[in-house]
Amino acid sequence: MAADEIRAEIDKLGVRAVAPGLAQVAITLAESLDSIPVGDSPTARAVVARELHALMVRLRALAPVQEQGDTVDDIAHQREKRRAEAKRKSG
Repeated sequence: MAADEIRAEIDKLGVRAVAPGLAQVAITLAESLDSIPVGDSPTARAVVARELHALMVRLRALAPVQEQGDTVDDIAHQREKRRAEAKRKSG
């Protein structure tokens, strides 16, 4: 369901502390989208989906920067490990 996916993304982004109201509105919109029966009210589904998308774009922009290393960081880390191992073996 959309609400479960939105909750998971909000948790992953870590935006509840930054924008708790917007996060709750996104969840509410997703729950509304889930409650509209498939095949019923395609216009209503489209409007809710569009608003949810716009809100998620805003939340993604507000998300704190994640402290995950990139490929360059990984290469640097591996290089440091090799240097430390070479130093240990030589001395």
